[in-house]
Amino acid sequence: MGYLEDRANLSGKVAAVVGGASGVGAAVTLALAHAGVDIAFCDIKRDAVESTRAEVDQLGRRVTGRVTDALEPEQLAAFYEAFDDDFDRLDIVVNVVGGVLQRHFADTSVEQWTADIHRNLGWAMQSMSLAIPRIRAGGRGGSIVSFTTIEAHRGAAGFAAYAGAKAGLTNFSRALAVELGPERIRVNLIAPDTTPSEGSTNAIPEELRAAIPRAPREIVGKTFAMYVPMGAPPPVDDLGDAVLFLASDLSSSITGTTLHVDGGTWAASGFLHWPGPLGWMPAPPAGLLRPEVFD
Repeated sequence: MGYLEDRANLSGKVAAVVGGASGVGAAVTLALAHAGVDIAFCDIKRDAVESTRAEVDQLGRRVTGRVTDALEPEQLAAFYEAFDDDFDRLDIVVNVVGGVLQRHFADTSVEQWTADIHRNLGWAMQSMSLAIPRIRAGGRGGSIVSFTTIEAHRGAAGFAAYAGAKAGLTNFSRALAVELGPERIRVNLIAPDTTPSEGSTNAIPEELRAAIPRAPREIVGKTFAMYVPMGAPPPVDDLGDAVLFLASDLSSSITGTTLHVDGGTWAASGFLHWPGPLGWMPAPPAGLLRPEVFD
């Protein structure tokens, strides 16, 4: 075992990943498995559950994968109950499930925003409620990592209920970190921005989604270069690496913290890298933004 592996102390631990079969969730599950963690995961997508379970199995780790709708309280409780039949310890919990469709709040119904709040806050609270006694039983402490979003930290027009729910998840997790600190059960969050995942694509309206494939690749690249200080959105594997850090002993004194894995967009907070001589500014001075600037 190398220096970093020894310091991380992940090998032989057990994780539960809720929403761990596709996209960001699959990246998280596979990153943990590569690090020597045994895993129980669930997801709503049956084919993805089967394929991800097979990949983890090939890595030589103990693994169970179950088709579960985490938004259904009975199904989420059943996932944790089944966990007890398969594993005798729980060290790491990763809450991945979430999502939204961009729409103006005034155009939504009580049912729609109630569903958004549960999808991005309610179920995760239940997951943590179910996980805490199982982590506590081991007496070794543990790590809970939940996915929030950059939208929890800015005025995200078109995402009001989603942003509010994720902000709720963020502060709930901070408060929980304080409660559980004496038991060394750490509670942290990861806040992505745009990621190359199905969830990010599905968040935008259908008409805009349909237009994306028609946009020239070089134009798409230029827009990301304007928006993301590091030039491109992080790949999903970078989010998996962030989970490894927060789940491991490398972050053993970090709790109640949000890790922004976004290529710098939160740091920029609205500053864009305009083409030509304009450079970084939130908006170009009047009269300087001309069509030829984009040539």
